[in-house]
Amino acid sequence: MSCAAKRKRGGKSSYRFRTLPEVLPPPPPPLPHAPPQDPLPDITPWVQGNCGIRGVHHFESHRPGPHIAITALMHGNEYAGAGALAHLLATPLTPTRGRLSLIFLNPDAYAAFDPRHPSRFRYIEEDMNRLWAPKLIHSTHTSLEMQRVRELVPVIDTVDVLLDLHTMTWPSAPLLLTSMAERNLRMANTLACQQADPPQVVLDQGHPTGPRLIDYERFSTPSGTARACLLEAGQHWTRSATQHSLSMARAFLAQHGMGPPLPTTPHQGGINAVVTDCVEAHTAGFAFLRRYTGGDIIERAQTLIAVDGMDEIRTPYDNCMLVIPNLRPRRGHTAVRLARLL
Repeated sequence: MSCAAKRKRGGKSSYRFRTLPEVLPPPPPPLPHAPPQDPLPDITPWVQGNCGIRGVHHFESHRPGPHIAITALMHGNEYAGAGALAHLLATPLTPTRGRLSLIFLNPDAYAAFDPRHPSRFRYIEEDMNRLWAPKLIHSTHTSLEMQRVRELVPVIDTVDVLLDLHTMTWPSAPLLLTSMAERNLRMANTLACQQADPPQVVLDQGHPTGPRLIDYERFSTPSGTARACLLEAGQHWTRSATQHSLSMARAFLAQHGMGPPLPTTPHQGGINAVVTDCVEAHTAGFAFLRRYTGGDIIERAQTLIAVDGMDEIRTPYDNCMLVIPNLRPRRGHTAVRLARLL
């Protein structure tokens, strides 16, 4: 215990304590970097779309049924999902009912991507996955990403079930993220059960800097019926992330009768957890005490995991899961989400 009594910052946080930290923060690790393990996907044949909206492909069955959508390239450097969509588009797609849409969300950011700098080019002007608020969409705010959201909203407003494909900068076990609506948890659990190695399933109350696509009102309101979840398939440049993305996309299509049926497996769903806290870096000196990996579970409450200037960051309960830790967060950005196992 330090010479100063630990106290919660502002009396509002169960994980942040103002004190003289007991340890010096380690130097920040270098940003992870590696060449792509597979060639970058070529989306040139698909970027114009087939319905008058760039990057959007519709496939009609002309029979009643739900509108199913898979989206990728929300961020330009998260190209594993684009590879999965390109693979699906290269084969005949004939839904037996309803409509199928495959959507490249931000092709401009992907066009700017440089694999020598895999942590850059998430977007051109602002993060597209923080803009899915109706008030913002109908406001005068503008950017390249905002204009793209407005192009896509008429499509998204008709989608009944959506899978959004992402990857991560830092090492992490694959996971499925959902909003708090129970129907989205059921959707994610069903998808997880169809994987040979079921991913973790995490309920998330949303991002503090703006709503993601899966938080869009159509998918997250308690009284609604439309469903969505987000796959974080692994690190950006890894072959396994591409494999996870394609496997999950195929399972998603099979689940809705839009692809060949998959063998049933005896697997149960992955770990279910609910995010209770989103830890923001208040200083440029935020540092974890060791190189945590996404999905790590810290067994004991009050375990010191990071320091942030004069603050200590400690786990607020036993068996606390670390969700998508960012080992080099910028001030004002999310450093890690803390989740309680269900």
